[in-house]
Amino acid sequence: MARPSHLLLIFLSVFLALPPETTQLQASQAWTLLKIQQLLNHPPMLSHWRSGTDFCGGGSTGPSGTAAVVCYGDTVTQLHIAGAAGSPPLPKNFSIGTFVTTLSRLPDLKVLILSGLGLWGALPGKLGRLAALEIVSVSGNYISGGIPRGMSRLVGLQTLVLDDNMLGGEVPAWIGTLPSLAVLSLRNNSLQGAVPESIGRMPSLRSLVLASNNLTGNLPDMSRLTNLQVLDVGGNSLGPAFPRLGRKVVTMVLSWNKFGGGLPAELSSFYLLERVDVSWNRFVGPFTPALLSLPSLRFLSIAGNRFTGTLSDKAPCGDNLRYIDLSSNLLMGSVPACLASPDRKRDKVVLIAANCLDNGDGSQHPSPFCQTQALAVGIVPGKERKSVAGKEGFVAGVVAAVLVAVSVVGVMVFFAVRKVTVKGAKARALATSVEEHASSASSGYPSKLLADARYISQTVKLGALGIPSYRSFSLVELEAATNNFENSYLVEQDSHGEMYRGRLGNGTPVTIRTLKIKRRQSTQSFNRHIEMISRLRHQNLVSALGHCFEYDLDDSTVTQLYIVFEYVQNGNLRSRISRKFSVPLAFISITLTIRSLTVKLFSELKFTRRN
Repeated sequence: MARPSHLLLIFLSVFLALPPETTQLQASQAWTLLKIQQLLNHPPMLSHWRSGTDFCGGGSTGPSGTAAVVCYGDTVTQLHIAGAAGSPPLPKNFSIGTFVTTLSRLPDLKVLILSGLGLWGALPGKLGRLAALEIVSVSGNYISGGIPRGMSRLVGLQTLVLDDNMLGGEVPAWIGTLPSLAVLSLRNNSLQGAVPESIGRMPSLRSLVLASNNLTGNLPDMSRLTNLQVLDVGGNSLGPAFPRLGRKVVTMVLSWNKFGGGLPAELSSFYLLERVDVSWNRFVGPFTPALLSLPSLRFLSIAGNRFTGTLSDKAPCGDNLRYIDLSSNLLMGSVPACLASPDRKRDKVVLIAANCLDNGDGSQHPSPFCQTQALAVGIVPGKERKSVAGKEGFVAGVVAAVLVAVSVVGVMVFFAVRKVTVKGAKARALATSVEEHASSASSGYPSKLLADARYISQTVKLGALGIPSYRSFSLVELEAATNNFENSYLVEQDSHGEMYRGRLGNGTPVTIRTLKIKRRQSTQSFNRHIEMISRLRHQNLVSALGHCFEYDLDDSTVTQLYIVFEYVQNGNLRSRISRKFSVPLAFISITLTIRSLTVKLFSELKFTRRN
């Protein structure tokens, strides 16, 4: 039997797979079919089944559903029973265990379709007794629990469809051991956890549909699945890494997840792609216009991300492109003529709202909006992604209380010096110099921090001492460092925000402080203070490594501030200073907190223990 590539072929197999046989069906199997009718509470589509019915003579179709039995010789090989969508659950006396036991009396069954019949309960592992099964579709029911391990005995299984049920638990790793499985569809259930790595080792897999579940984490490496044509994992919490895929993919749906970073450059060479939907994720960075010209592409949606770049009206489009959604990104430039011209738009759906494009219809943001947003996530529009810490007007930071913080640090260092060694004098001198600098900076600030030659010189010196440089972080980096700010990474929480521990992509352990920002606070008021805290650096002080900001998409105001510090384990300032001769003045930990977000934003700085 030929392997089906999608669900439609399952139903066509009723008529095309095997011709009806007129041989008398075994009496035991006829009895089994009548028992199935009884257990299903005599559904309307089986109303013609009676004792003496020629079950193998063909099927029936009506408004309430369809039914068909296909036989080979005197045994049943295919059973198709499909009810109406949204059928209510079967009565309370229904037992799915008894139902599956009855089905097992059809040992030659190869195709089993039971959709929309109101089946409920946990799927029994005894379904694995039907060793000849090649196609199983039990969709549109109320099946709960997990996918039973007993089904791992179905070594000849080619298609497994369990869509629109109430399945829970994780996708079992043993599914990846089914050697012939070509179609796996578990859409619209309550599955959770990560997709098992074994999925990436299924050479026969052609269609993988896991949409509308609660799956998390990165997808396994599927670059070796040379037959994979359909990948649909929309509506989960997968990411942030973009999945690795083979070049035969035709449909790729990643929408409504947590994928981040940029689209891989090789995607523009996937010439068989017909449908690409990466909308409503956390992608950032340049959009590749070459995607528009893929020869087979019919559907493209990148809506609801942070893609940047300047489009050209001369960018080409593929002849088959019919649906394009570029809305709610940070794109600039002109709409490609192949999308904008009236004669080209007649047979296309083109959505471009909420960018910064020059189309003059009032649906676009002004150009500075996209520039601000791009800098907020560490992107320079029109260029490769890079750090842009300190750019005027777009980078914000900790405010006036930093001055108080510096004074406190100076006092504490002063007393510590008197108790410890002469080495503390350097720390006191540093605190004093920083305080003096803060006083002078209160009346003005440089227009471009990274262009300040003195700051660059200081950064070089600090680097020589082993002190890490200060930079801007993207939200994607911080989410990856804390596993999307998972509760297990939470160190402390107060009315102003949270403190998380995390690990950057290069392995550096960090502490991340999140602070809420009120709308009335201007962006310009942040600049001189972010410069101040970035320069408060010494080999005996825990340093701030950088910051990140979230912006409101509507008015470009800062809504959330993230400050990234070095992470120091074990102990606090008091315990460190008390170790006079072993670790003098090492690892002074500074934690910034907000007591009142008024015009000054912050009014208190306190030292907290780094756990």
